[in-house]
Amino acid sequence: MTATPATPVAPARAAHRDPNVLRWLGAYTSSMIGDNIYYLALSWAAVRSGTPAQAGLVMALSALPRAVLMLGGGVLADRLGPRRVVIVSDLVRCGAALAVAALLFLGSPGLWPLAVLALVFGAVDAVFVPAVGAMPPRITAPDQLARVQGMRGLATRCASVIGAPLGGLGIALGGAAAAFGAAALLIAVSVPLLMAVRVRRLPETEDGTGGDGGGARGELRAGLRYIRRHPVLAPLMLAIALGDLGFVGPLNVGVALLADERGWGASGLGWVIAGFSVGAGAASLLLTARGRLPYAGRLAAYSLLGGAVAIGTLPYAPGLLAAVGTALAIGLLAGLSGVLCSALLQTHTEPAYLGRVTSVAMLAALGLAPLAMPVAAAAIGVWGTGPVFVVSAAVCALGAAVALAARPLRHAELPR
Repeated sequence: MTATPATPVAPARAAHRDPNVLRWLGAYTSSMIGDNIYYLALSWAAVRSGTPAQAGLVMALSALPRAVLMLGGGVLADRLGPRRVVIVSDLVRCGAALAVAALLFLGSPGLWPLAVLALVFGAVDAVFVPAVGAMPPRITAPDQLARVQGMRGLATRCASVIGAPLGGLGIALGGAAAAFGAAALLIAVSVPLLMAVRVRRLPETEDGTGGDGGGARGELRAGLRYIRRHPVLAPLMLAIALGDLGFVGPLNVGVALLADERGWGASGLGWVIAGFSVGAGAASLLLTARGRLPYAGRLAAYSLLGGAVAIGTLPYAPGLLAAVGTALAIGLLAGLSGVLCSALLQTHTEPAYLGRVTSVAMLAALGLAPLAMPVAAAAIGVWGTGPVFVVSAAVCALGAAVALAARPLRHAELPR
C-alpha cells in the first residue's frame, strides 16, 4: 500500500516541552484512565451478574485473544501505521463500551454482553499495544525517547491512581452503566488529540514493511527473524521476558498472600502496593527529568538484578515498614529497568519493524507473564511465600545475567 505523507516533527525541542508530544501524551493518558475505569466496571458488573467463578472467567477472557493476536497486531501496526491503528482501536473500544452501557441501562442482560466486551477489548488490545509502542519514534527525536518513556510511565501511574476512584464514583452515582459510559467518553477524548498529533516519516526498508513477500505471515516471519539475528534485540527480548515472568507472580498474587500470612490486612497490602507504585513513578520521573542516562544497557541489567534481590528479600522483611521500603526499592529498580529497556528497544529497532518488535516484547508481559500468577499462587500454597519469592528473584536475576553476558546489549547506549 502507498504510505500516507506525514508532517515532519522538529527534533530539537525537548519532549516535555513539545506540544506535539504533549498532545500524544494527553491522548494516551485519557485512554488509559478510560481503560482503568472499564476494568473496574467490568469486574463490578460481572460480580453482580453471576457467581464469583463466572466473574473470574469473564475477567480472564481478554487474555486469550490478546495473547493469540498480539504478534499479528504488530504486523498491522507496521503495515498501516501506528497512529491509524491506535485511532481505530480507540473508536472500537469506545463503541463497545457504549453498547454495553446502553444494555445495562435498559435492563439486566446477564453475563453474555460482558463476556463479549472482554473478548473485544482483548482483541483490540492485541493491535493497540504494539501500535502505542511504535508511536514515540514517530513524534520525537531519538535523543528524546528515554524522556518520552519516562513521561509515558508517569501517565500510566497517574491513570491507575485517577481511574479507580472515577470508576467507583461512576458506579456509586449510576451503576456499572454510568462507569462504562465514562470509560467510553475518556477513550473517545483521545481520538481528536491523536488526529492532531503530527507524525514524521521514518526511513524504511525497500518494501516499506520489512516483509519477505509472503503477505502478513511473511512479514511476521521477517520480524521474528530480524529480532533473532539482532545483536541487541535478541538478548534484550529474553531479558525482558525473564524479568516479566519473575516480577508478575510475586507482585500480583504473592504480595496479597504475603500480607494475609503476616497479618498486615488490607491496609498493609495497600501500603506495600503504594510503595511499589511510588518507586516506579520515581523511576519514570527520573527519566522524564534527565532525558537520558549513560551506560543504558548496563544500567538496565544492574537495575533488574537489584530488583531481583529486593524481590527475594521482601517476604523476609521484619515488619510492615520494612516491607513498604523494600517494595519501593522494587518499584524504583524495576521501573528504571523497564523504561530503559523500552527506550533501547525503540532506538535499536529499524522503523519498519517497530510494531512487530514491540508486539514480541509485549507478548511476554501481557501474554506469557500472567501465566505465572496462578502458578505462583499454587506454589505459595504448597511451599509458602519465602521460597516462591526467591525462585521468582532467581528468574529475574537470570534475565539480568543474559543482559550482562551479551556484550552488544551491555554496551548499548541511548542517542545523545
